Amino acid sequence: MKRSLAGWLFAGPALLVIGLFFGLPVLSALALSLTDFDLYALADMRNLRFVALDNYLDLLRTPMFWKSLWNTSYFVLVGVPLSVAVSLGAALLLHAPVARFKALFRTALFAPVVTTLVAVAVIWRYLFHTSYGLVNWALGHVGIAPVDWLGDPRWAMPTIILFAVWKNFGYNMVIFLAGLQAIPQDLYEAARIDGASRWQQLIHITLPQLGPVLLVVGVITVSGYFQLFAEPYVMTRGDPLQSTVSVLYFMFEEGFKWWNLGRASAVAFLLFLIILGATTVMLRIGRRKELV
Repeated sequence: MKRSLAGWLFAGPALLVIGLFFGLPVLSALALSLTDFDLYALADMRNLRFVALDNYLDLLRTPMFWKSLWNTSYFVLVGVPLSVAVSLGAALLLHAPVARFKALFRTALFAPVVTTLVAVAVIWRYLFHTSYGLVNWALGHVGIAPVDWLGDPRWAMPTIILFAVWKNFGYNMVIFLAGLQAIPQDLYEAARIDGASRWQQLIHITLPQLGPVLLVVGVITVSGYFQLFAEPYVMTRGDPLQSTVSVLYFMFEEGFKWWNLGRASAVAFLLFLIILGATTVMLRIGRRKELV
């Protein structure tokens, strides 16, 4: 009893902070999603009405919600594998025995993670500018016509995906480096003695040994990429033709442009259920592979 009491006393302040600044706002948002809280209710609480699940049902009948969900899914389905692949490739290069100046390159590749997202997004917006962007200037020197990267619906989301991969791959790279350093070198020595090539060592030793790390990185990246907001907000404002409107951007407009805070809260909880479902499926698949 004394040990249990001591444990609760030590954990109490942290639990209090979590409950006050996380649990209470989440419960408040859940209650808000069951009402028609809007600008009129904000002015006079007597205008607030309980609508149960009407906000959720109305969102499922809203074409813009489905379009934002498709845009977000496209971002996740393309961006997550690309981000994981780039992170793993960078980690393998830095972990190679022949690599030099590892500390310098590790710091340089991790630097985008700690830079301010909004500031870097503004810079990338100018880099991909149609008329005077550095990217189109370089393409012009090899005979390629300028591309409207952020003004063409075909190229806007791929450009944002490229930016997000560049911005975030360093974080996963550090995790992969830790996983690579934990792999026993005896496995590689035995494989080399048996005549295994570098590619065979990667397929049959490195990737299986990195299985749990790949699962963790995948779950973290998926949950983070589903929360796409700052990139389209700064770079495109959801345009062109609403091709970069994400679920969070749609929630932002519902809540702080049209002041439909009840619907915005419902969007947040629908996104939570989607992320929960996706990560649960990934975890179950990963556990089955571990058992096999």
